[in-house]
Amino acid sequence: MRKTWTTGLALALPLALAACGGSAPAGTDRADGGQSGGTIKIGSLHPLSGAAAADGQQMDNGAKLAVEAINNAGGIKSQGGAKLELLSADTQGKPEVGQSEAQRLIQAGAVGLVGTYQSAVTANVSTVAERNKVPLVIDVSSADSILAQGYKFTFRVQPSSTVLGTQGAQFLDEVAKAAGRPAKQVAIFHEQGPFGSAIRDAFKAEAEKRGMKIGPVISYDSASVSDLTTQMTTVKASGADVLMVSGYYRDGVLVAQAADTVKPGLDAVFGVANGAFDLPQFPKEVGAAGEGYFDANYHPDMTKPETQALAKLYQERYGDEIRTGAVLAYDAVRVIADALERAGSAEPEKVRDAIATVELDTLIAGDGPIKFGPTGENENATPILMQVRDGKVKQVFPADKAETAPVYPAGR
Repeated sequence: MRKTWTTGLALALPLALAACGGSAPAGTDRADGGQSGGTIKIGSLHPLSGAAAADGQQMDNGAKLAVEAINNAGGIKSQGGAKLELLSADTQGKPEVGQSEAQRLIQAGAVGLVGTYQSAVTANVSTVAERNKVPLVIDVSSADSILAQGYKFTFRVQPSSTVLGTQGAQFLDEVAKAAGRPAKQVAIFHEQGPFGSAIRDAFKAEAEKRGMKIGPVISYDSASVSDLTTQMTTVKASGADVLMVSGYYRDGVLVAQAADTVKPGLDAVFGVANGAFDLPQFPKEVGAAGEGYFDANYHPDMTKPETQALAKLYQERYGDEIRTGAVLAYDAVRVIADALERAGSAEPEKVRDAIATVELDTLIAGDGPIKFGPTGENENATPILMQVRDGKVKQVFPADKAETAPVYPAGR
């Protein structure tokens, strides 16, 4: 019978986190790739500098906490208690840097990789993983195109862009209709890279199917944009009743600031896979300007004691509230650790085969354990809808994941 890892762990930590077994890395010298009492290396690739550094550092921290918890619980037991070693690399948010850093980590002995946050970077890193036959577990990067290549060594924990965009439109339609105020015209802001463009396409297709008019659709460069007031004025003039926004943290803050200045008269600002609207830092930074903002996104299930414990540890260790990306990185490391435990080997191809059959409890809200389909997608990954309420991000939909009911219209 296949052994599954539960989310309760950390025998030596002051919390119950993710458990029995190990996470991924290597530096091994045994014929089967294992090393009793040795170390196993895994690589963590995230933007530790640049515009997305705050998220990247959170994700690297999440990976570190997973490695620490697994080591404190006895390491990889099937490999003589081998300990994990995390090799961290800074992608700088640049595809070419991510590619070269991935190659460097593999040459340094990493038998598995986690990362990378930006889809454009992950696309390049995945080619390195495939070429070297080393598994990559994507923590954050939603673009469908990454796994559309028929890769065998690349897996994704979070939902794809198609799932996020489609369900985002469904959530908007259902919440608005339940409030007796159906969404009629939806404007779209999206970052112009493969992530934002894919979310736009999936959302638009489902929204139009449900009778919503889409437009205007406005893209921007998330790395260089410094103000969105002009774009928000265009939305106001269009008569749209909802603004859908898909982007990263810094540009999400700019959206709130622009809406607060322009007063576009919207029923809702509705994020889909937005990198700002569901983070605890967002309402603190923008204040009342972000009140009522929605986000349909993957998110830690804060109804779980294990997730609450991890959040508490993160706050104590790093002096900051945990972001969703850190929890996904934590889970991604656990996926590789589970594979190492069941494979009984740190040989990358054997680790890959074990990842393909994983069934692992997750700290992220979803429809079940992490379980990968034939293309490497997590079959149980799904978004939930959150809303900023009284300065706090709350889960509001669907009902089985809701901490409180949604308020719609939210009036911007």
